[in-house]
Amino acid sequence: MSLLLALALQASLVAPEVSRIPAADADQGVAAGVRDLYAIDNNVIARIDRTTGKTVARWEGSKTYYPHINSCILKGQRLVCAASNYPSVPQASSIEMFDARTLKPVASRSLGPGRGSLTWLDWHQGSWWACFAHYGKRGGEPGRDARYTTLVRFDANFVELGAWLFPDSVIGRMAPYSASGGRWNRDGILYISGHDLPELYAVKLPPAGTVLEHVATIAVPTGGQAIDWDPIDPRILWTIDRQQGFLVSSRVPPVLPAK
Repeated sequence: MSLLLALALQASLVAPEVSRIPAADADQGVAAGVRDLYAIDNNVIARIDRTTGKTVARWEGSKTYYPHINSCILKGQRLVCAASNYPSVPQASSIEMFDARTLKPVASRSLGPGRGSLTWLDWHQGSWWACFAHYGKRGGEPGRDARYTTLVRFDANFVELGAWLFPDSVIGRMAPYSASGGRWNRDGILYISGHDLPELYAVKLPPAGTVLEHVATIAVPTGGQAIDWDPIDPRILWTIDRQQGFLVSSRVPPVLPAK
């Protein structure tokens, strides 16, 4: 590890809280739109007016078909959600799509078993980026712990283009759980959240090899789970306070020098 990277990882970066909105369904994650926010909880999605804080639509699905929706992103007029069969094994995953206004299910794509448990999905540079988690406890498969968590890049038709492991410095902070949330930012950095700790991990693709590079760790006002960037302000990050039931925004400082 270079001296500059070592200093970066030790730096005390803090994302101060900006606002919070009550959301009883905020247990797995949050998705952010220009006019609405979405609280996610396993088989429940609530659409919340970000100006008034009122829930304007709510969907609750069968736990048989939707045992564990982990996270969602807003893409066009759809919510595209990463889902899994957690805590069942073998781990299997699917992508569930909903109308962003009515929250009615509109499509489903089963990915089946193989990679792990799909915790988050993002669209960046013309590709889908998906995180398949592994756990060192409940919900994990024998012989595989958090170190096997994998970032996979797919094309628009979900043909695999590449895959990377997470660095030990990040896995060690998330274990025995894994990467519950992740989003690319406009600065070209991928920001990762774990399951519990109030931290955000900034990583980037390596110039070669199979392991992502850990750029910085940022303190955030809430614990882990799924996250989303605000579409209006690129440095505002939405997270959830699952204990208190809030959607929380914070301002994330730049992790790289301005060009």
